[in-house]
Amino acid sequence: MSVAIRPLTGSEISTAMDDLARLRIQVFAAFPYLYDGDVEYEAAYLREFMAAPDALLVAAISEGQIVGAATASPARANKDKLPASFAKFGIDTATSFYFGESILLPAFRGKGIGNAFFDCREAHALACGAAAAHFAAVIRADDHPARPTDYVPLEMFWRKRGYAPLTGLISNLEWKEHGEADESPKPMQHWARQL
Repeated sequence: MSVAIRPLTGSEISTAMDDLARLRIQVFAAFPYLYDGDVEYEAAYLREFMAAPDALLVAAISEGQIVGAATASPARANKDKLPASFAKFGIDTATSFYFGESILLPAFRGKGIGNAFFDCREAHALACGAAAAHFAAVIRADDHPARPTDYVPLEMFWRKRGYAPLTGLISNLEWKEHGEADESPKPMQHWARQL
């Protein structure tokens, strides 16, 4: 199965919104996010993402279908969601990019698409004048009951890309996971690198 990587900006992003919503619900349902997807939440989240200046959606397309996607936007468009202590770690929201989701259907993993997602987002961030990039990832216990026996954490991949955890910079993000009646806070570790 051949896969094309296509960066989308501006009005092009709107053409992929339904696919991105579907992928987010499908991929994030698995460990470690265990997200119990909500179409209304997805619509609101994606509208906000599209409104961010210089937003980028990198689509992985196979046989005319989007099978993976990664997002990025200037940190200043997300600064109300970032921890108040963010600046203490040397990340200036005026000159950095926030990398949102990076999602890919299981059948397409292990083919270099994750690197292509980072390459495109980093190139776009640099073209927009960014000096750093950062993202957040959920923290789950090694003995979490929903952790699959064949689960491979992504920390080594992120480190090979030059990212490092910002020690002590953990925020909470709320979502409803499978088995929960309501949303609950989940700890998110922030990672960053200079570009």
